[in-house]
Amino acid sequence: MTINITQDIRSITDLKRQTGAILRQVHETGRPIVLTVNGKAEAVLLDAVEYEKIEATLAMLKALLKGEEDILSGKVTDAREFFREFRRAKKV
Repeated sequence: MTINITQDIRSITDLKRQTGAILRQVHETGRPIVLTVNGKAEAVLLDAVEYEKIEATLAMLKALLKGEEDILSGKVTDAREFFREFRRAKKV
């Protein structure tokens, strides 16, 4: 999802005047549009599917970070011990 600076940076005025065309561009390319006000980046417009992918990726990264924190703090259990306790608790 690399931004094409000649196509993907647009003003808010462009968005107001060409909403349909800009939305089509976002959907077709999958790239975000950087919206500017007075030449400065103000917001980013994303395709809903791309946004969901980003959210899923962030959720996975947060889970991995939690696991890494547990490992670094020593909150780990040997796999054999875990399964031994699991079988005992579930009477398997």
